[in-house]
Amino acid sequence: MKNTQKLTLTAMMIAIGTLTSNLLYIPIGFTKVFPVQHLLNVLSAVILGPYYAVAQAFGVSMIRNMMGTGSIFAFPGSMVGALLASLLFLKTKKLYLAFTGEVIGTGILGALLSYPIATLFLGQEATLFGFIPLFIFSSFAGALFGFIILTVFLKNRVILPGAKSVDHRG
Repeated sequence: MKNTQKLTLTAMMIAIGTLTSNLLYIPIGFTKVFPVQHLLNVLSAVILGPYYAVAQAFGVSMIRNMMGTGSIFAFPGSMVGALLASLLFLKTKKLYLAFTGEVIGTGILGALLSYPIATLFLGQEATLFGFIPLFIFSSFAGALFGFIILTVFLKNRVILPGAKSVDHRG
C-alpha cells in the first residue's frame, strides 16, 4: 500500500473515531470508555502498521479532546495500545497478538500511565489500579470487534497488506 493510501485510510479512521465519539461512549467516573477507538487501533495496527496506528490514535484523541467528547486519558491508553498491537502483529503476523497487544497496551500500560495524569495534573484522587478494570473492559470489547472484522476480511479474501502471511487462527 502506498503512503498516500495509508495516509488517506488513517484520515478516514480518524474521522470515524471522531464521529462515533459523540454516539458510542460510556461515561464512568472521570473517564469516558470508548470501545470504537480500540477497534480502530486493531484495524490500523494490522492494515497500516505502527506509525499510522499511533498517528490515528493520537488524531482521534486530540480531536475528541478539542470537541469535549474525550478525556486526557485517551492519549496514553489509545496510543500505547495501538503501538503495542502493531508491533506484536508486525513481528508475528498473528491477529490474536494484535488483539492481545491492544488489550495489554491500553488496559494495563495505558491505565498505569493515566494514574500520574490523574493525580499530578488533574488533582483527582485515584487508586493506582483503579483505571485498569475500566481500560481493560473498553479495550477488550473494541479489540474483540476489530479481531472479528479482520478475521471476516481474511476469510472472505478482502485484500489486506500482508494478508497472505497473516495467521488468523492463532
